[in-house]
Amino acid sequence: MAALLPRPASVPLARPPAEAELAVDIQNLFGRYRRAERDSIEDVSLVVRKGALLGLLGPNGAGKTTLLSMLCALMRPRSGSITVHGLRFAEAPDAYKDLIGLAPQSLALYPRLTARENLEAFGRLSGLSGARLRERVAFGLEFAGLQDLAHRRVETYSGGQQRRLNLATTLLPDPPVLVLDEPTVGIDPQSRHAIHENLRALNRAGKTIIYTSHYLDEVEQLCDEIAVLDGGRLIAQGALGALLARFTGNRIELRFDPRTVAAAADILRTMAGVEDVALRSPLLTLVTDDPYRRLPAILKMLAHVHIRPLSVAVGARDLEQAFLALTGTQLRDGS
Repeated sequence: MAALLPRPASVPLARPPAEAELAVDIQNLFGRYRRAERDSIEDVSLVVRKGALLGLLGPNGAGKTTLLSMLCALMRPRSGSITVHGLRFAEAPDAYKDLIGLAPQSLALYPRLTARENLEAFGRLSGLSGARLRERVAFGLEFAGLQDLAHRRVETYSGGQQRRLNLATTLLPDPPVLVLDEPTVGIDPQSRHAIHENLRALNRAGKTIIYTSHYLDEVEQLCDEIAVLDGGRLIAQGALGALLARFTGNRIELRFDPRTVAAAADILRTMAGVEDVALRSPLLTLVTDDPYRRLPAILKMLAHVHIRPLSVAVGARDLEQAFLALTGTQLRDGS
């Protein structure tokens, strides 16, 4: 299916940030995997302010993993430049790596060790020792909410507990930039809430966070800036509010009793001026040529067949609608 709207130009930040304000500065980046026939990242330029909480979005195969791999120096770019806090990897590899903490989607823990032993092991690998190591291990246990379970083997933990501990290991060396790849995938709501609250606190304390997730509702709640990749290219970047503002004005959202929503959808698909009807029970989202002019006729038609919406919102918008408008609704396969 084609995109609901033509792809717009990149959504700009309010003003171009000065170099000293940048945590990450990526310019004209190209990258491909070995033996691949085409680039996974094509001419991407992306800037991230110090202290930003950026949601990095894209459908499967968009190039997110490739971009993050190059940012974290796990993969070399084919061309282009990446600087983190003004430093390039080639200038000082160890210092560059110290600036970034990566929490990959796959858990990286020793299951037969305890939480404390895991944190001590990862802390030593990060160059910590003595009082500083003990201080950061205590912080990690508190961050993960595992103080009372510190001496239990990780293999006995729930998925949410393991995910929280995995994130805590990333924070041990106290890097200024955090790269979090699907940090809440497959966990319970309580653990997701705890992670979100901790990330907000870290961000308020000055951490720059780059956050990828397929849960667009949590990105909308958590992030203040958004970047969208598709087909290896950056198609939008900017403040969340500015991005959403581009997709207002042509939508009507109606909430129905679940028993009547399908019938309402069938009726509204036939109405003049209704260009698209998206059914996600109990919600119907209409794309119209003029929502304020069409709404009275829509309500009159529904009343004629004795269907009454429970609520109506004109100009309804959310990040999922903006994402689908930017990238289209066709299913993608890839990684």
